[in-house]
Amino acid sequence: MADLPQQPDDNGDESTPNPFSGTPFEQMFSGLAGGDAAGLQAIFGQLQRMFAPHEGAVNWELTRDLARQVVAQRPDPSVNDGDRSRLADVGSLAEHWLDAATEFPAGSTQMQPWSRAEWVEASMPVWRRLVEPVAESVVKAMGAALPSEAQAMAGPMLGMLTQLGSAMFTQQIGQAIGELSAEVVSATDVGFPVGSAGTCSIVLENATAFGQGLGIDESDVLLYLVLREAAHQRLYAHTPWLRDYVFSLIEDYGRGISIDTTQIESTLGSIDPSNMQAVQEAMNNGLFDVAQSPTQVAALQRLETVLALVEGWVDEVVSQAAAAMPAAAALREAMRRRRATGGPAEATFAALVGLELRPRRLRDAATLWGALRAAEGQAARDAVWAHRELLPSAADLDDPLSYASRTKEADSIDTESPEFDAALAALIADTRTGDEDVAEDGAEGGTRTGDEDEAGEDSTGR
Repeated sequence: MADLPQQPDDNGDESTPNPFSGTPFEQMFSGLAGGDAAGLQAIFGQLQRMFAPHEGAVNWELTRDLARQVVAQRPDPSVNDGDRSRLADVGSLAEHWLDAATEFPAGSTQMQPWSRAEWVEASMPVWRRLVEPVAESVVKAMGAALPSEAQAMAGPMLGMLTQLGSAMFTQQIGQAIGELSAEVVSATDVGFPVGSAGTCSIVLENATAFGQGLGIDESDVLLYLVLREAAHQRLYAHTPWLRDYVFSLIEDYGRGISIDTTQIESTLGSIDPSNMQAVQEAMNNGLFDVAQSPTQVAALQRLETVLALVEGWVDEVVSQAAAAMPAAAALREAMRRRRATGGPAEATFAALVGLELRPRRLRDAATLWGALRAAEGQAARDAVWAHRELLPSAADLDDPLSYASRTKEADSIDTESPEFDAALAALIADTRTGDEDVAEDGAEGGTRTGDEDEAGEDSTGR
């Protein structure tokens, strides 16, 4: 840890440089450095909190506080009754338009304006579920990287390394969530809902910022964003398996994570644990390189596909609902570009947990849902969400028109026709015959005698 403050130098300069300069804690403590007793007391009080015992790999109480500190660095107006009334009126119009664009009924009971700080509070349970599996694997790897003999010799130092990894994860996640609060425009803007079920929520300050520079009236921007939020809420409300499926893919990825322990072993031997700058440099230079297994790659592909399908469906439905809005096309393109590029905070999460919050195949997914609606109507488009096994695959996103064509052909089969009944009966008969043959072979195969074989031939007249 950094040295204690020194006495004033010969020039009479009593200021003390930030002892955390160049470390991940520099920004957190930048306002407290200066050598005064109160500032240093606050610094070490914060350190005490960072290394305090907590449940799990991340100190989530401190993560929340750090995120709120980031929010407090810029204006964050509280919502008022006028905001609530305005958003309620916009929400009513949005739900009315969506009624004509999707078979799913309204999935929310109220419209809730949020400040950035309120978004942070509402989103914390989601981030805990998202990040904890990966953070736990990485933090454990710090201690597991040492040979058993070294672990026995390290004693308290081993626990210190684990605490250090947890503290650094906590600080970086809190910073990233705080930065993300300045970018998100709604409760579902990261691809899955945060906050209470049945509540459409808009971060008003960010919604206003999204429309700046577009040359579009602020009321139209807000209406378009509310349409997207309400469409997300409808989809998640009437697809009860979807939320848990998304998180199960994330958790599968986190549980299967593996760390290059060879790199950790070689690096830990040359690091002075009291030199926090050296530790940070080691982490930035690949100390925690994640080696993705084939199972993880498959989970990530499924996650990317389902998030793209969610965003593509919302994009398609909102484009139909907002067909009468002159600015809809420009807003749709602006949102597509935004979701394709993401922001700096999202890059932080990608680096920390290996996950991208923005789907890369939004346009392909929107084209697929549009092709299915054109081929069979919106009822058939929405019916695909009845079960996850019905969802299009990544290969279907490569050729949306073929997917729509195949689906139409399958749906065109007349299940009430005599031909269908006859074909189904023949298929069942063939299946039963095959099962009986397998059962007979299993019971008698390898045990028949020659006489039995001859008897079998005589009974068939051969």
